[in-house]
Amino acid sequence: MRPGDRIGDYVVESWLASGGMAEVYVARRVGPHGFSKQVALKRIRPQFARDPEFVALFVEEARVAARLAHPNVVQVFDFGEVDRALYLAMELVRGPSLSALLARAARRSEEIPLDVALHVATEVARALDYVHRLRDEASGEPLGLVHRDVSPGNVLLSADGHVKLGDFGIARVRERDDITDEGQVRGKLGYMSPEQVVGRPLDDRSDVFTLGTLLAEMLLLRPLFGRGRELDVLLRIRDVDLGELDAAGDRIPADVRGVLHRVLQRDPARRPSARRLAGALEEIVRRRGFAHGPFRLRRTLEHLGLVEPTAGEVRPTAEVGPWFEVEEPSTDQHGAEGGVSPRLYRVRTDDGRLVGPMSYPALVRMLVGGRIHSRTPVSRGGESFRPASALLELRRFVTSPALQWRGVDLARAVRHGPLGAARLVPEVFAIVVGGRTGVLHLWDERRRKKIYFVDGRIEFVASTDPNELLGEFLVARGMCLRMEVDMALALLPRYGGRLGDALVGLGVLRPVQLVRAIQAQVRGKLLEAFRWRTGSFAFVPGERSQEEAFPLGIDAYELLRDAVEAAHPAELEAALAPQQEQVLRRVASPPVALGSFRLPETWLRWVEAIDGRQTVGSLLARAGSEGLDPTVVYRALFLATRCGLAEPGRCDEGPGRPRSEDEAA
Repeated sequence: MRPGDRIGDYVVESWLASGGMAEVYVARRVGPHGFSKQVALKRIRPQFARDPEFVALFVEEARVAARLAHPNVVQVFDFGEVDRALYLAMELVRGPSLSALLARAARRSEEIPLDVALHVATEVARALDYVHRLRDEASGEPLGLVHRDVSPGNVLLSADGHVKLGDFGIARVRERDDITDEGQVRGKLGYMSPEQVVGRPLDDRSDVFTLGTLLAEMLLLRPLFGRGRELDVLLRIRDVDLGELDAAGDRIPADVRGVLHRVLQRDPARRPSARRLAGALEEIVRRRGFAHGPFRLRRTLEHLGLVEPTAGEVRPTAEVGPWFEVEEPSTDQHGAEGGVSPRLYRVRTDDGRLVGPMSYPALVRMLVGGRIHSRTPVSRGGESFRPASALLELRRFVTSPALQWRGVDLARAVRHGPLGAARLVPEVFAIVVGGRTGVLHLWDERRRKKIYFVDGRIEFVASTDPNELLGEFLVARGMCLRMEVDMALALLPRYGGRLGDALVGLGVLRPVQLVRAIQAQVRGKLLEAFRWRTGSFAFVPGERSQEEAFPLGIDAYELLRDAVEAAHPAELEAALAPQQEQVLRRVASPPVALGSFRLPETWLRWVEAIDGRQTVGSLLARAGSEGLDPTVVYRALFLATRCGLAEPGRCDEGPGRPRSEDEAA
């Protein structure tokens, strides 16, 4: 077929793709009164037009597809026959297939971001859930539809970041098992279920298995069951050889790996349904704070050159890692041309003072540091004063709950009180061990800090201390020059207000350097919070940062250990003073195992010495008699008593020994 040729009511515009039994063209149907619609026109190849089996498969695809109407399924508009050649008119998805994404990412050795892979898999799972639960319109009975070809080439990725499942050419409806021979293997090599390989009857859980292989490949950048001889690949599928997955180790996070292992079960009865799989993936996305899946997919496709950049956006000049292009850049038409903010700003503070002129980086520092807020009047380049929230280049800083410091509502706080020597350790432990979600506010007369938790994991930390800003941290560590940080700050509108993205985009830092720097910076901010001796705290449950923060990988129990290690001995001595003459006993069933803290051997000795007969004073006396530093004893006993490992007890109580009735009385 050539441009201009007609197929029924459709005019061919260009060739699009070729498959096993059909070719696909971009075509257009023109109607009266200026009606025009572009479609993907699928036409059975001439050499197969007389083959009864291929014709039956094509007709069955049309029959099945006509029943489907779901946002994640390619829509079919028309079915016809011209000169004994069958055709389907389908929704034209402008964008590559998952196969093209995998190939391009592998060729460039660039990982597909975790949130993008989860977005694609979740959307396909939603499509499969819809397909699997489809019922006959007349009888209401389940159709038992199985796709049977969930492979990268059949997952289409639109340029705006949406995901569509297509090609139901070998799908099977339970009522039409005669379409394919029972013992015949159909599907693409490497993307089959074990039961599909051995020719056993299939149900919806076969599609779930193959979707699991797609998710694994997106994370591994290579086929889960390898390449090579067809027989070898089929045997690895039959035996569910997950060697590639296990060899990946920590490259695949534990929560995602757990879902994959549940999906990739050899026994179909042990696999979840597509609905449960979608729910499990959505829960991971929620817990990790991922959002904006379509936008992130679009940016990934743009970055890999698979779609054209959106009009008005500027593609980064350097390779950008998978975690850092996370927000759509501002498109301020009144300033910040080309994503740069070269103009000078003036600010009218709450007390009426005029501050400025100042650069964009200086303005950002004032916002992040809490010195001005969303309603503060700001003048840009001599323009009239407007609220900071009206300037698009400040959008991220004035809309993020984590970066707002005025008007904080603490009415819903469930725990609050004054800060003091080592006061924060038991509070953070309670949040972590309780798996709480919310924000821990800290404040005094000079500064404020917010620590966000999700299910007990530390998700995000915000601070008004200018020395704790990422740019200051990088300069202090010698990782960047001051001029490089200022240049990146001036380019923030281009990078969605993300300094890290800007530094990577400019080539100042490599993504791996940035990840390690952010982990160290956040850890430093957390440890600094434990050193506050004055101020107040309040924990507000349920609050989320709304920041797309990548997983920090900070072990909260090790952080608590390090906080105790950094505490001044006098603070620990004062905190333990009320228990000086109290007997300590080990908690029989502590809320967290002692090994979780990875204590040094010198600490372990004193925690294990707690036997229900020793007091704090007697343990200190023993250390003194042995010529040992009592500071180690203070640290070990403080952590044990504040983190649920030990508690005051009766003199004759051993660790975990049940008390008699007389003792209880």
